[in-house]
Amino acid sequence: MDVFNNFFSLLKNVWEQGVSGASFTDVLIALFIFFIFLLLRSVVSRFIVKKIEVYVSKTTNNFDNNLTKSLEGPIKFFPVVFGFFIASSFLQLEGKSLVILDHTNRSLMTILIFWFIHQLIYPASLLIKSIEEILSKDLLSWIIRALKILILILGFAATLEIWGIKIGPIIAGLGLFGVAVALGAQDLFKNLISGILVLAEKRFKVGDWIYVEGIIEGNVEKIGFRSTVVRKFDKSLATIPNFQFAEKAVINQSEISNRRIDWMIGLEYKTTSEQLEKVRNEILEHIKSDKDFIISDNTPHAVNLNKFSASSIDILVRCYTKTNDYYEWLKVKDRFVIKIKKIVETAGASFAFPSQSVYVEKFDK
Repeated sequence: MDVFNNFFSLLKNVWEQGVSGASFTDVLIALFIFFIFLLLRSVVSRFIVKKIEVYVSKTTNNFDNNLTKSLEGPIKFFPVVFGFFIASSFLQLEGKSLVILDHTNRSLMTILIFWFIHQLIYPASLLIKSIEEILSKDLLSWIIRALKILILILGFAATLEIWGIKIGPIIAGLGLFGVAVALGAQDLFKNLISGILVLAEKRFKVGDWIYVEGIIEGNVEKIGFRSTVVRKFDKSLATIPNFQFAEKAVINQSEISNRRIDWMIGLEYKTTSEQLEKVRNEILEHIKSDKDFIISDNTPHAVNLNKFSASSIDILVRCYTKTNDYYEWLKVKDRFVIKIKKIVETAGASFAFPSQSVYVEKFDK
């Protein structure tokens, strides 16, 4: 009996002493409390989110809706942090265990705070409506991503500081490493800076149709830190380094206000002066009267006898269409070609084509 009494006496003593001054009863209570908060995490977070959604449904701005979606993650994490804090308050730890528990609580709260700040960046940018007027949408997206990365780095550094890890030597080491990387990654930084310049100058944005001579033509799908993704008209996907857009002329076809028709029409040399005048005047009259074309100070027109070419008398035709849609512009050109053909035929003239006359001289022997 003494053996059993000693055993249970020792077991009771160990149970009461527990871990670092906290009895196993306190540990079990703490674990139970934390487990309860884990179970209630989804319920509590869903309740809070629903309450916020009901409130924001009464407003019409994008800020409230985006704020709700952004804060959903931190709201779900909050019961975990609060539950761990409540559970740890039941543990009367001593020595290093108390320090570790305190550091853990501080770390969880630091992560929660920086997570909230990280998620608030994008909704906050929607409040300042004038930002997109100053910066392009894509450049703003870059800045938001950069700020989010900065918040993550600061949060990580703050957490390390709690545990007594000095980040100064780490930063110094990363600085030396960064110099070495920079020397071997000059093209990367070149593309990065070029991308920032392209966005700052608003040369193009996602969805624009661009043309870079000898490089690419297509629709912009994504503007990244190092490269830009362009969907070509054959539906293939091209990834172009950003420095190409900084060093070469970029034609943004999507910014065309009115598409131009600029043709040189050649008539045969046997065309009479009256026929030339008739063709010129009727083409001019058609441009002035047809609904497909626009005439203004910004969209001048011209139909003039231009020059005597090697095989033709050339008429310059220059005008602007009302539409800037590419495929509608093709239809306008199609109708205009048929009209000019009818005008030339009605005038009794003919189109010229490159030709040469060969004269053979006969010599008497």
